[in-house]
Amino acid sequence: MRIWRCLCFGEEKDNKKGYKSMKDTILGIKGEESPDDSPAFDCRRVFDGVGVAAALTPQAEAAGNVGVRRNEKIDFDIKWLSSEVEVRNENYSGDRMLNVNLNLGLSGEASSSTVQKEDSDRDTHSKRPKVNAFSLDWDNHLLQETNLFCPMNEGGGDVSLSNLFGASNDEGRDIKMEDLDMRMDLTDDLLHMVFSFLDHIDLCRAASVCRQWRAASSHEDFWRYLNFENKHISSNQFEDMCQRYPNATAVNLYGALNIHPLAMKVVSSLRNLDALTLGRGQLGETFFQALTDCHVLKSLIINDATLGNGIQEIPIYHDRLHLLQLVKCRVLRVSIRCPQLETLSLKRSSMPHAVLNCPLLHDLDIASCHKLSDAAIRSAATACPLLESLDMSNCSCVSDETLREIAQTCGNLRVLDASYCPNISLESVRLVMLTVLKLHSCEGITSASMAAIAHSYMLEVLELDNCSLLTSVSLDLPRLQNIRLVHCRKFIDFNLHCGMLSSITVSNCPLLQRINLTSGALKKLVLQKQESLATIALQCPNLLEVDLTECESLTNSICEVFSDGGGCPVLKSLVLDSCESLTFVDFCSTSLVSLSLAGCRALVSLELRCPCLDEVSLDGCDHLEVASFCPVGLRSLNLGICPKMNVLHIEAPQMVSLELKGCGVLYEASINCPLLTSFDASFCSQLKDDCLTATTSSCPLIESLVLMSCPSVGCDGLLSLHSLPNLTYLDLSYTFLVTLQPVYESCLQLKVLKLQACKYLTDTSLEPLYKENALPALCELDLSYGTLCQSAIEELLACCTHLTHVSLNGCINMHDLNWGFTGDQLLHIPSVSIAPNASSLGEQHLPSELPKRLLENLNCVGCTNIKKVVIPMAQGFLLSSLNLSLSVNLKEVDIACYNLCVLNLSNCCSLESLQLECPRLGSLFLQSCNIDEETVEAAISRCMILETLDVRFCPKARSSFDAYTMPYIDYYASFIDSRAPLRICS
Repeated sequence: MRIWRCLCFGEEKDNKKGYKSMKDTILGIKGEESPDDSPAFDCRRVFDGVGVAAALTPQAEAAGNVGVRRNEKIDFDIKWLSSEVEVRNENYSGDRMLNVNLNLGLSGEASSSTVQKEDSDRDTHSKRPKVNAFSLDWDNHLLQETNLFCPMNEGGGDVSLSNLFGASNDEGRDIKMEDLDMRMDLTDDLLHMVFSFLDHIDLCRAASVCRQWRAASSHEDFWRYLNFENKHISSNQFEDMCQRYPNATAVNLYGALNIHPLAMKVVSSLRNLDALTLGRGQLGETFFQALTDCHVLKSLIINDATLGNGIQEIPIYHDRLHLLQLVKCRVLRVSIRCPQLETLSLKRSSMPHAVLNCPLLHDLDIASCHKLSDAAIRSAATACPLLESLDMSNCSCVSDETLREIAQTCGNLRVLDASYCPNISLESVRLVMLTVLKLHSCEGITSASMAAIAHSYMLEVLELDNCSLLTSVSLDLPRLQNIRLVHCRKFIDFNLHCGMLSSITVSNCPLLQRINLTSGALKKLVLQKQESLATIALQCPNLLEVDLTECESLTNSICEVFSDGGGCPVLKSLVLDSCESLTFVDFCSTSLVSLSLAGCRALVSLELRCPCLDEVSLDGCDHLEVASFCPVGLRSLNLGICPKMNVLHIEAPQMVSLELKGCGVLYEASINCPLLTSFDASFCSQLKDDCLTATTSSCPLIESLVLMSCPSVGCDGLLSLHSLPNLTYLDLSYTFLVTLQPVYESCLQLKVLKLQACKYLTDTSLEPLYKENALPALCELDLSYGTLCQSAIEELLACCTHLTHVSLNGCINMHDLNWGFTGDQLLHIPSVSIAPNASSLGEQHLPSELPKRLLENLNCVGCTNIKKVVIPMAQGFLLSSLNLSLSVNLKEVDIACYNLCVLNLSNCCSLESLQLECPRLGSLFLQSCNIDEETVEAAISRCMILETLDVRFCPKARSSFDAYTMPYIDYYASFIDSRAPLRICS
């Protein structure tokens, strides 16, 4: 039995004599008899019927003892490590019941010798240098470190070992005995390298794995920084940690309870302490007196603490201290004498007096020290002659006199933050070496202050936000890189000459009228919502992007600024959205790539000579009348949003798509786009034959041409289509054509022809299609809302067998759609044989020869005079979609189409007879039909793969179908042997 070995997490070999006596005692074996002597003995049998009773939580005691069975996983609780566990074997008698001590007494003599032996064997085996480590006491120190470094429980309870592994007893996280008996073959130095990536919580978890990991995780290299931030740690616990890790160099006690005694133990115990962080408590004067004993201390941070008793002076004397932060501290007076101190922060501390003796101090932060007087600030700053950075923002008492003395004493001052100091104006202050100046919300800063700022020739960053009295800025600073002017309500004029300026932010300055910028490094300029801005002058050779959105006062002169020779030679993107004062825009730029004029509602004329321009936005330019794009690099252009355009000139060598849809008054158009393939001139009612002729001559690659609602286009314009050998799509809908002869002669490759509502076309106009085989490549024909008679439609459908899509929507002269056969005659066609009782696709005999008719899609929507539709199998073999909706007088439908997939009979309110021989029909729409239930059932009985049946608003059929829900196959089981799941819309 190996209970001891399983709980040791690291034993490799047994001491036979010691383990034999222990096992004999546990098993109750006397004499020389031993289970190990028997080759068939299984150690795991010992767990059969064994109950383990231990000192558990009250919830576990209420639940009773835990029984451990064969092959059952064991969950170890932290209290197993330090409890007397009673092992009961239900098969043994009472005198065989024992109390077994499973405490991991790793600090005992036997375990200590074992550890030494293991360490020796391991080092000899690995042949690598041993990593020296402090020993951990398993019973006490592991639990202490777990409680100290793991997050505190809200209820204040102890942290269990199961929680340490990331699982609770309720989660049922189990540990197999075989896994516990396995040793990971990792050398100490390899573990040391791996553990160097872990934090303290993970190190504590790793220490619970085995002795080797415990020793490796306790190495002092990992415990140089003792972080007890917001941890509840007692003085004894902290003293024990300091004794175990005397070489720790950094300690964080921020938020710990009773920080003063803990801080005293730190300074008295850790002689190598380099950094100390304290806060949220009270520190007595004795602590600051004891600081002198920490000879190597370099960093002291105290945050949100009361120093002393609040009414006495606190001296801070230290010879090695480099960084001191007393943030948000409460103290009457502080005296600091640190000859090596370089950084000092007294931010948000409530102290009326501060005495500094820090000759090497470089950075001083006294921001928001409201109680510091002007004299105190002057005395503190002037006592540091090497000062380079000073933050005195929110110090309302600071005056110009103090700044003058600081400027005279601190000649190396580089950074100054005087934001929210209302009493300073800088009018007589000379800060020559300054590089960063922040003056947010300084009410005394005016245009006169700029003269003083101009002497700071090294200035790189200038921030003037919310300077309410500032009216103008005129600066010539060669090193300035960043300037901010936000919410300056009276700011009018901005004149800046800065060769290195790379960032400028000007926003919400409602009175700004003029901007004059000179910069060799500026690449992006954003000046949005400057309502009064009317004049801009730029000399920015590297400027790439400009955004002047909603600058409503900009005039047409802005075009000269951004054209060639205007000071922005490499400008690529220009945004002038909602600049409503622009009326005439003329850009000539060899670099401009993107231009946006969206929302410029007053724009009347546009002229662009930008050969690299490939993107332009004119949305909302409702009043644009004349546009010229000569030349441009556009690939597509949509001018359909310019309804008042009447003159258009385009020269675009790369353009492939042009849309003029809705330019109803366009009468003059010159389009030179040799690569144009798609041209949409819909509703261009003034477009004449000469414009169309010129366009087809200069754009020979057009494939799609839309001339819908272009009544001015006549035969001469259509004859010019012979210049388009690749034309395949032509839309002449809603025109006044009386003949299609020019189309037959010019468009031999035409595939799609749309002639909707061409009411002047007669029956003879289409005769060349079905009598002379005109347009042999035509596949799709749309004759919707025409005046063709019944005979012409029948001949067209009968003779034009190459058509695949035909639309006859709204043809009021169409009476019947009868392709020559009825349902009874279909059985006598030699090429088609349909068994009367066939119920599956396998029983259908398909045509032995391919049909000549290629029609796939037929639309007859709104043909109110159709009364009967008969399509036999041989005639409509390839038909896949048939739409007869809104045919209100349709009464009889008899369709036998092998490939028909979609049939729409919605709103055919007169429908009475429906016969279908469509084995591939998938969707049948009968919405708002008065057809009865029996007729529908009989019609779909031969539709083997029907998936959708729409019978909504069918009063005679809906009541029956409403009574059935999925699966619908049960409903049709009487007449269908096999069907895909049917979806009924009712």
